Amino acid sequence: MSDTDDQSTQVERFLEALAPAAKAADARVLDGLFREVTGFAPLLWRGGMLGYGLYHYTYQTGHSGTSLATGFSPRAKAHSIYIMPGYQDYGQILDRLGKHRTGKACLYVNKLADIDLDVLRELIATGLRDLETRWPVHPT
Repeated sequence: MSDTDDQSTQVERFLEALAPAAKAADARVLDGLFREVTGFAPLLWRGGMLGYGLYHYTYQTGHSGTSLATGFSPRAKAHSIYIMPGYQDYGQILDRLGKHRTGKACLYVNKLADIDLDVLRELIATGLRDLETRWPVHPT
């Protein structure tokens, strides 16, 4: 089995284990949407995050690491959607998205029926382009 087969098996098992059914169905839609927009297969990260693409960073402090470029986690209360490096410049897109809350790099959506998926596609693509101006994004 190749690393890619192992990753896809882990992702599939993760998605199959989600409950309740509505959360699992939304997660499948998000997986398809992220694959479509990014062109990347997902990688299961610690904490139950599905990441699409990755980047290596080094801050001015010298701290460095690797992170997912974009992705989501189907949390119990809300889907956490990750747009790196954050949402600070995306007000015009977020205004059109629908019902959501934001953190520094997290967008919280209770259910996909609350948002416009075309606007989410735009947000993901914009976030990846913005990230790419800071650090190169690599396939997962």
